Amino acid sequence: MDKENVESRRPDRLRQAALIAIVIGIAGTAGLFLRAGQRTPRFLLVLMGVWVFAPFVALAWANVVSKRWSSLARATLHGVTIAVSLGALAIYADDAIAHRTAKAAFVFVAVPPASCLLAAVAVAIAALVSRRSW
Repeated sequence: MDKENVESRRPDRLRQAALIAIVIGIAGTAGLFLRAGQRTPRFLLVLMGVWVFAPFVALAWANVVSKRWSSLARATLHGVTIAVSLGALAIYADDAIAHRTAKAAFVFVAVPPASCLLAAVAVAIAALVSRRSW
């Protein structure tokens, strides 16, 4: 394989890794979320589910619409997608193993907006940097 061929495949591999991370993050989060909400009323569980899975849906949507973005912004999005998916999963798993607070729902309330904020800031910075490098 020549060098150009290898270089052109890297973004595809990073994108594939990001999409796999989203699937793993959603599946793992679903299991941990349902385990944590065993005694929660169904209506509240559905509302919390929308909140908890919103970052995954937003990242998946961003990965779909990012085809016209700069390569730096796309690479940043893919990296943030992997970090957010695996990071959220790690935080939820840690909460499931060692309940450190009396308020078990705190983690499921705090992680989604923090994840969205991290992704938005990282991609916005990458987009600004890539525009200025023209």
